[in-house]
Amino acid sequence: MFKECPHPDENQRGLLSRELGLEPRQIKFWFQNRRTQMKAQHERADNCFLRAENDKIRCENITMREALKNVICPNCGGPPVAEDFFDEQKLRMENARLKEELDRVSSITSKYLGRPFTQMPPMPTMSTMSPLDLSVGGGGMSGPPLPPSLDLDLLGGGGSSSSSSAAAVMYPPPGMAFQMPAPVSEMERPVMIDAAARALDELIRLAQAGDHVWVRKVGEYERETLNVATYDSLFAKPGGAFRPPDIAVEGSRVSGLVFMSGVALVDVFMDTNKWVEFFPGIVSRAHTVDVLVSGMGGRNESLIMMYEELHVMTPAVPTREFSFLRYCKQIEQGLWAIVDVSVDGQRDAQPSRSRRLPSGCLIADMSNGYSKVMSRCAPHVTWVEHMEMEQMLPINVMFRNIVLSGAAFGAHRWLAVLQRACERFASLAALGVPHHDPSGATPQGKRGMMKLSQRMVSSFCASLTSSPAQRWTVLSGNTEVHVRVSTHRGADPGHPTGVVLAAATSIWLPVSCDHAFAFVRDVNTRSQWDVLTHGNPVQEVSRITNGADPGNCVSLLRGQNGMLILQESCTDASGSVVAYAPIDHPSANVMMSGEDTSGVPLLPSGFSILPDGRPGSATAGGGGASSSAAPPQGCVVTVAFQIVGSSLPSAPRLNAESIDTINNLITTTVQQIRASLNCAAGP
Repeated sequence: MFKECPHPDENQRGLLSRELGLEPRQIKFWFQNRRTQMKAQHERADNCFLRAENDKIRCENITMREALKNVICPNCGGPPVAEDFFDEQKLRMENARLKEELDRVSSITSKYLGRPFTQMPPMPTMSTMSPLDLSVGGGGMSGPPLPPSLDLDLLGGGGSSSSSSAAAVMYPPPGMAFQMPAPVSEMERPVMIDAAARALDELIRLAQAGDHVWVRKVGEYERETLNVATYDSLFAKPGGAFRPPDIAVEGSRVSGLVFMSGVALVDVFMDTNKWVEFFPGIVSRAHTVDVLVSGMGGRNESLIMMYEELHVMTPAVPTREFSFLRYCKQIEQGLWAIVDVSVDGQRDAQPSRSRRLPSGCLIADMSNGYSKVMSRCAPHVTWVEHMEMEQMLPINVMFRNIVLSGAAFGAHRWLAVLQRACERFASLAALGVPHHDPSGATPQGKRGMMKLSQRMVSSFCASLTSSPAQRWTVLSGNTEVHVRVSTHRGADPGHPTGVVLAAATSIWLPVSCDHAFAFVRDVNTRSQWDVLTHGNPVQEVSRITNGADPGNCVSLLRGQNGMLILQESCTDASGSVVAYAPIDHPSANVMMSGEDTSGVPLLPSGFSILPDGRPGSATAGGGGASSSAAPPQGCVVTVAFQIVGSSLPSAPRLNAESIDTINNLITTTVQQIRASLNCAAGP
């Protein structure tokens, strides 16, 4: 009957129901199910046929390529032109053009410096770059080139006799910036969708894997690292049997509770703007390159291609740049899976060897309003980070243990920052409940303070990125504090107009992160390190606690000269940040009245505090057993300042005098912090 009539009408279904003793609805549903089964069988058969045809065409293509290698030219009897001949010709032409550009730039530079260009410190790629490249700003800001005197002064040709600017070295060496990937073509979409589905399966297997895949490091609680040898044997991939020695594998997983619903968390993951807002200390930039599948409500079965830059809040560590797929799927009611995987190798002829392997998290809603990133079979497994990194540049010695231990980009850092961001978000939502405040601040004023402070913290974190778009210069001199400077021209709303000079340095302190954090955030000890207060005390006008830890708060401070300072201090299990910015009284009135503060100009400075990650220290071990032979616990503190060039005395343009001013500012701050904490210079 089905072969003759797969779509029976109502009379035929009634006749069959009487003959078989079944309900007409049962007959109707049986035919529907049967048609669905036949359709699926036909699709599988077509899929197998197309795969076979694809393999056949691939084999024919390989055969023709091999045959072309043996072709002899009928005119000259020589071998055919190689496939890369024309590419090589293009490279030779480009090389000649770059040499001409080098000669031109060298001539101009020698003219301004008054000495041959070759007398400058040796830098492999410096000669291919115009000295005006220092004007490129960070944080996505752009503007017209800076005056030539800025760059010449930074390179020691501005006529200043200061030793701090007598010579300078560009760091990191300028190179090719990461190219933003192109949108996905229609031919690539099926391949991308298949890659995302396979990555999701691997993520779930990794989340459910036992001790044979994940190894808990000695002395660390709830922190596991990947057993690379076991992973390679279980998840063997074509061409993945050999891994070059300069490729490092980083894998970690961790679990925990966060105070936010699963649906809200999924929205954070799938919205790149929220992604940067929640993780400003890790993600310096993120963009949605293409939306392959929008999914239901932008969540379930959604697939996007993303680009992001990951950074440590210091210019001493290069950023990590990836383009990858992010796939979100609701496995069951209240259980979500989100996976990231790089697909560069499937798009480029010469892909980057640094890539994100299947990483992500499983998010399960809990009955008490929390969400737990967890697996159905392994409830303590939550966030998985897995990547292969090409070691192109040596890691700064001060941050080597931080990066290698996973304190910079490991799963536990991601989860700790997420927990802190969700805690802050919940505190902001709770400000709508009116209650008495001793300072007289209204709920609208407090919300204004927190929103403005959020932008301040994001701007401060973005100012410390070492992205290729932001060039940092290391000032050389007789000081033990190595200060790096960068410039950009502020033009966006919410940023001061004019040339902005940013400077930063990192120091090691033989004290715990908690001790250093408590010292720099305390209003009572601020006069001991803040040179702008001239040793005078500072008064706290208003304070908003936005977390369980008392160190997580937003404060409005006032100095004796009437200067107002907005400050936010935040800490979690992975590190701490203290950011502050001076604001004028009209801006403070706008903030406290609850009005829009997007136009309030901010130029934040502050501190980033990370555990030093050294094996054996209490900070790195997370509560492990200590001994007298173990090195003392310590932390790495990055001190950063930003100054508008026009506000500096006797410096209408940024010249060597401006550099000396901010160099002395940072050096004095570091010396006062060490003296107050009884710390000698670091190793």
